[in-house]
Amino acid sequence: MDPFVLTFCVLMVVVTIGMGFWAQRKSRTAHDFFVAGRSVSVGWNASAISGEYLSAASFMGVAGMVMSMGYDVLWYPVCYACGYLFLLLFIAGPLRRFGAYTIPDFAEGRFDSPLFRKIAVVFVLFIGFFYTMPQMKGAGVALGFIFRDVPYWGGVVVVGAVITFNVAMGGMKGITLVQAFQYWAKMFAISVPIFVLMSVHGGYGRQLGINRASENEPILVATTEIERPKQAPADSAWLNPFGKLTSKPAAKAGLNTEQQRPFALLYTYSLIIALVCGTAGLPHILVRFYTNPDGAAAKRTTFWVMILIGVFYLFPPIFGAMGRNILPELYAQSGYKGTDGVVLKLPMVLNARSGLLPWGSILSGVTSAGAFAAFMSTFSGLLVSLTGALAHDIYGRMLRPRSSESERLRAFRICAVLCGAISVGLGLLVESFEINKMVGWAFAIAATSYFPLLFLSSWWRGMTMKGAATGMLAGGTLSLIAVVSTMVADQALWAKPLAAFYNGHPLARTLAEQPAIWALTLAIILMIVVSKATAREVPDDIRMKMLVLHAPEGLGLKQEYIAADPTPQAKAHGEMAHPQSPRDPLKGAAAPDVAAGE
Repeated sequence: MDPFVLTFCVLMVVVTIGMGFWAQRKSRTAHDFFVAGRSVSVGWNASAISGEYLSAASFMGVAGMVMSMGYDVLWYPVCYACGYLFLLLFIAGPLRRFGAYTIPDFAEGRFDSPLFRKIAVVFVLFIGFFYTMPQMKGAGVALGFIFRDVPYWGGVVVVGAVITFNVAMGGMKGITLVQAFQYWAKMFAISVPIFVLMSVHGGYGRQLGINRASENEPILVATTEIERPKQAPADSAWLNPFGKLTSKPAAKAGLNTEQQRPFALLYTYSLIIALVCGTAGLPHILVRFYTNPDGAAAKRTTFWVMILIGVFYLFPPIFGAMGRNILPELYAQSGYKGTDGVVLKLPMVLNARSGLLPWGSILSGVTSAGAFAAFMSTFSGLLVSLTGALAHDIYGRMLRPRSSESERLRAFRICAVLCGAISVGLGLLVESFEINKMVGWAFAIAATSYFPLLFLSSWWRGMTMKGAATGMLAGGTLSLIAVVSTMVADQALWAKPLAAFYNGHPLARTLAEQPAIWALTLAIILMIVVSKATAREVPDDIRMKMLVLHAPEGLGLKQEYIAADPTPQAKAHGEMAHPQSPRDPLKGAAAPDVAAGE
């Protein structure tokens, strides 16, 4: 156990818990817990969204996969950032102008259908819990690196308990400050060690030259843990754009390099669709736009998020490129001892050249603290999203619509503990899975369910509830089944027949492992066809709803679907203002005074 690594990580956890106590004093109402009072500024929200988005997959997984698989993996950081362009252009502004607490709020209000809220809640839970698994894997890996004798499950339980405590204490308002701070902590932790390492070992060009010079005589590194020497991959394999990641299904089927290329290209296109469209369909990211004061602020926030995460993603691939030559012994191991731990272990090589201070240990402590910040910030956002689905949508809108604010706050805290416990349990099941692959699968489910719903519902007035529900259920459910089938085939002994089928059919394996290319297409087609067939069921006030979604706030059309302050009638019944309020602009002719700009 390195004392510097331990100190920095403990400091990060203490600061996180301290902010949770501070937030408890600031978060008093349901409005604070669910949407941070809709008062978060552009700068704070951009930092918080970036902190929430840059998960363990971004901080550790990208570097590890670049090191092990090469250029083939660079689609991950590129598409993670590109997804925010879709959000900026098509979704952020309209979503915020609708003024809800959760995405199921939007689903119900857009189609006047309480049934559709129930369908939407199911996918919030599916996507959210699926996305918590790689965060828990990151927690287990990082804690295993810091405390060499702590088992994987120990890291999962400790981090799960800390974040559950923070969310239960302060809700959305509490985690906003924490996530904003953690973005800048991660930015510092990922960038400073790289500059120091490059000043000592040279930059990317030098590392590439070393490998080229050694292709005929591979770099051999023997350690006490490895009986036979291991080598870093040569440029011919590492620089191949259709490499180990995308061509794996075809390679298992025994196809040669030329035969593998079409399958690798199909895998690549589907991965791009999943990552770009999935970003625009993640409930825990989308809900943050409801914390902005208005739609214009939501769009400015999205613009700055693209810049912040784009700068961050410059650095993890450099860790992978440098680790290929400096720590090639990691290829022979797995988990935090393998390439997944390159961000944590690479700075340690500086200890050999240190003077009085062990700079390698200090910088490794910095990157370890950054890893803690990565999975803690993302898990915080996921937990708020999952808790909101249970406490607001299920308890507050379905089971107890007349519940008081204090009862909803108590339900929020109880649901936070419940979701935290489930997330920890799921994290214990995925120790053998790659972090980035699990994240990619969560993105695929989001891309085939929520993205087409939000995109078409915001821009096409002809969408009906039956069309939206049919497409969302078909695309999301089938992609979920496809992804789970590949997980089972790779890990479960009883699924050997399924594994054998996939090994012999590379096309089926490619489409199952990356289902976005066909599942998203299916979802959109079904939404359009079924909506056309049920055109008479388009809401009567659809023109007014489209105005609310797209008209500038200066026209006076925007009102909150879920209001901050209950109307007198709602107060009398102990509930929040409901969309059926006669002054609600979403009811068109019932609110001529609002439409006139009052």
